[in-house]
Amino acid sequence: MPDNSTSRRRFGGALAAATLAATLPTAAAAHKPAARPMKRTLIKPPRLREGDLIGVIAPGGYTSDTSIEKSVSKIESLGFRVRLGANLREVHGNYAGSVIQRLTDLHAMFADPEVKAIWCIRGGSGCISLLAGLDYALVRANPKILLGYSDITALHLAIFRRAGLVTFHGPVASSSQSDYSTAHMLAVLMDPLPTYTIPMAMENQRRARAEPHYAIRTVQGGKATGALMGGNLSMVSALAGTPYAADFRHSILFLEDVNEAPYRIDRWMTQLDLSVGLANAAGVMIGICDKCGPGDEPNSLTLDETLDIHLKPLTIPAVTGYSFGHIRHQFTMPMGIRATLDTERQTLTLLEAAVT
Repeated sequence: MPDNSTSRRRFGGALAAATLAATLPTAAAAHKPAARPMKRTLIKPPRLREGDLIGVIAPGGYTSDTSIEKSVSKIESLGFRVRLGANLREVHGNYAGSVIQRLTDLHAMFADPEVKAIWCIRGGSGCISLLAGLDYALVRANPKILLGYSDITALHLAIFRRAGLVTFHGPVASSSQSDYSTAHMLAVLMDPLPTYTIPMAMENQRRARAEPHYAIRTVQGGKATGALMGGNLSMVSALAGTPYAADFRHSILFLEDVNEAPYRIDRWMTQLDLSVGLANAAGVMIGICDKCGPGDEPNSLTLDETLDIHLKPLTIPAVTGYSFGHIRHQFTMPMGIRATLDTERQTLTLLEAAVT
């Protein structure tokens, strides 16, 4: 006579297994095309004009008098006036003052009608701590240019997500800019053309002869069109799963980093793949990741081998070595503006003006 308790256990085990299998996504489901992000009307800041007042703040890492003097001199040489944040010289550990002090300077610059652009003096760390306290209604009501890169990525992504304002991934105020960097920055900020094509910097290609990670590589060829979305890889990854995360579905995802080991690059790329799916982007554009080689680590993959783990399986355009990142010859990208990546021509073309 059959053991009813054994039969029930077998049936229960089979039912649990079937239930578990039903809840696990299949490989096909995991890679199905993603829904498009909800359409929104972008807020574009007014263009920058010669003689305008630029506010300088340090929303992340602390700065120095030397960097401040260098930044002021550069801004004035470009034909603009300067206003320094009230807390610009504050120091709190590695940060430029407390969260409240850094937020106060950011809010003051957005609220000041005289200030036409806000230029972050450096990246560093700490911008992520400002996001919960940032007054996004104030930002929406007073649209203006916000410029910087590296840790400033946190502000770019949060402001785009919560306020819909176009901000600019480009040099920080203390950057040692080249003519290439300055020309493309000013063109994007001052001249609202309907289309604008950016070629890669010849200086970076020449440097690639001695430093191969400066070379342009096409991992997957073709053209990709979508809104520009991304920034510093560690920050884009850190915001995944938060209310400020980058929704890069059907976008041109651009990423860069500096001084990071390949295993960390791999971890962060995997996190973005798990959270949104790299295959759901329109294209992937990796900048010049300086000092991101194996170093002294035994058995480490190279940077290219690490990136290829994530880029080679894609069927969308994917490139590395483009002219942005922690480098002197970098171009400026407006967050959320539609653009076309052309891997054959090695260009990025903005398909609309980023300023009004």
